[in-house]
Amino acid sequence: MGDDIPLSFDASVDAIKRVLPINLQSPRVGIICGSGLSGIVNVFRDVVLIPYENIPGFSTSTVPGHKSTLAFGLLGSGEGVPVVAMLGRFHPYEGHSLSSVVYPVRIMAKLGIKDIIITNAAGSLNPSIPVGTIVVIQDHLALPNLTGMNPLLGPQTSKDLPRFLPLSDAYSPALRRLVFLAAHQLQLDDSALAEGTYAWVSGPTYETPAEGRFLRRVGADVVGMSTVPEVLAAREEGLNVVVLSLVTNFVVIPETYRSIKEEVQAELAGKKVELPQAQVVSHAEVLAIGQEKAGILMKLVESVVDSL
Repeated sequence: MGDDIPLSFDASVDAIKRVLPINLQSPRVGIICGSGLSGIVNVFRDVVLIPYENIPGFSTSTVPGHKSTLAFGLLGSGEGVPVVAMLGRFHPYEGHSLSSVVYPVRIMAKLGIKDIIITNAAGSLNPSIPVGTIVVIQDHLALPNLTGMNPLLGPQTSKDLPRFLPLSDAYSPALRRLVFLAAHQLQLDDSALAEGTYAWVSGPTYETPAEGRFLRRVGADVVGMSTVPEVLAAREEGLNVVVLSLVTNFVVIPETYRSIKEEVQAELAGKKVELPQAQVVSHAEVLAIGQEKAGILMKLVESVVDSL
């Protein structure tokens, strides 16, 4: 055992390699699939599926739309690129510790990946980024990180990793460029992709109008309950990172609040009051849009991997 690899990592890597053929034991690219996006495994070749429960140190996802399987296979043209994909991720709101949330990223790094493509479903805070848009993330705003919920807190997993991690270069320009070149090759409409800043919130509640308004005003374009912990671990491990956020809903941010006081006053004055329909977001809506647009996202990921 290497001095810088804890026993738990070794046990996980050994358990994985025992069931993999030689050509899949050293994946080049890692992929993390967000809500409803696990179908990318359908375009893998020579697929080997390993349930999380068979890997020491792995937790189990409890969120609808997330499987609990690590998928290995070849992706892209020709002989293909060996890849590993998380078909379902972990979230702190499920009760997982942050170290458990990022554990699979560290294992993928130990297996040898150099690049990681992270996808998620997100709510749009920006009126110019409609539902169905794929946002190529260029920066993030992580309130949990700023207030003590950071996956890099505590003892380091290796003395060789940076103690103070810079994040101004977290999102690889080279990988983001490949995404837009892939969109061009796929002849996607210019409106299919956008660039923006992702806000990480802990969840599992969707944002109140006041919270959504706050996030919009401080510069966030989309918001979600995942991804940033994995980005931090990936960058700490020296991986190149690209994040693709599929907008599945608009965050509910009304221009004005409904005034119950005025409604009551109108009722008392004998006037007819038209009650507005309440706007809410549901996870079913998120999954439905994810399934509708997943094909485009999968083609983008495949094209980026192919170009690597």
